Amino acid sequence: MSSPAPTVRPGTGPKNVGLKNSARNFWLRVSEGMELNQLWSQMVKDARSSYRLYSAGLDQLPEQPSRRRRAWQTAKAVFWAILEKLTPARRLLLLLALLLLFSPSGQVPYTDKSGHIEFFEFDERVWGGLLMFVVLLLELADRVVMKRDLEIAKDIQTWMLPGAPLQIPGYQIAYATRPANTVAGDYYDVILRPGREASADRILFVVADVAGKSIPAAMVMATFQASLRTLSASGVSLGEIVAGVNRYSCSNSQGGVRFTTAFFAELDPATGTLVYVNAGHNVPILRKKSGLVERLETGGIPIGIFASSVYELGTTRLEDGDWLVIFTDGIVEAENAKTDEFGEAELIRLLDRESRRSPAELLRMLLVDLDRFVGNTPQHDDMTCLLLKKG
Repeated sequence: MSSPAPTVRPGTGPKNVGLKNSARNFWLRVSEGMELNQLWSQMVKDARSSYRLYSAGLDQLPEQPSRRRRAWQTAKAVFWAILEKLTPARRLLLLLALLLLFSPSGQVPYTDKSGHIEFFEFDERVWGGLLMFVVLLLELADRVVMKRDLEIAKDIQTWMLPGAPLQIPGYQIAYATRPANTVAGDYYDVILRPGREASADRILFVVADVAGKSIPAAMVMATFQASLRTLSASGVSLGEIVAGVNRYSCSNSQGGVRFTTAFFAELDPATGTLVYVNAGHNVPILRKKSGLVERLETGGIPIGIFASSVYELGTTRLEDGDWLVIFTDGIVEAENAKTDEFGEAELIRLLDRESRRSPAELLRMLLVDLDRFVGNTPQHDDMTCLLLKKG
């Protein structure tokens, strides 16, 4: 007695399974495995970033007596903002594409071999769409080349920053940075300055923020790092390091336009004594074990403005249970969709609430809180934070 033939359910045959797998692989390749809510969040961020780029300067438009004239002025300003970001040749292609897209379809007469007059349907919108596609391909090619170069620059910049935190007996360190773009203008470093004896070793902490973002700021940051590393290895005092970095930065700051705010601190691990210079930077927080907060403000103006600037040294002391929090303005000035800022007060509240945790744990919590606060709002500035805890 023969066994019954297996039942094949609709849509489960080899051909259909293959199609489903192909479609699934195509989707995974396009979406890079991201969920729909993640894709939507990314689209919202991209749209808001693009709006910021193209709407820059709209607030300076002259007031118009009517809404219609105001809308016309705004539309015209956005149109020119988009057009002027293209090369002249691509502007002409885009204008021709728009002209064809908004042109009605037409008929072109021609005479066939028998002498009859025929009409050839000519759809300008098809050609307009093709020209628009050509412009898109040209811009995409530029973006791919630029992205490749930026990824290389990002790798180089990553090599310039410290890797695993330095192990200091009696202390815990954690740090992180988030660029607003592929490369950043923020900088942080932890440098061991050996003494003649182990008890004479000093640790140099630096957090800096170059004015501006992306490639120009990253290039200035590279010169800042080179001068800092050279001077810190020469055995000079902290005051001489700051003065030397300032003189060197003045020769590369375009007359002070590309200035750098920075916080320098040299720690004696044996005693907890901290000598510091605040060069126009966000005031770091020294939270004592008791909950009191000390502000480390002593210093001077930002680096790279005047070569003859004088910087005053400040001194404080870390006791067991004390926290030192050094950050850039991208942390406290992070904005949500309502343009509310995260704020220094929220950072202090987090520090008060979670002071028993390690710096690595607290830093992770801070980044999670920042993500929750900003939501889909695009990051507008580089974010850097360095945490040091004694004991």
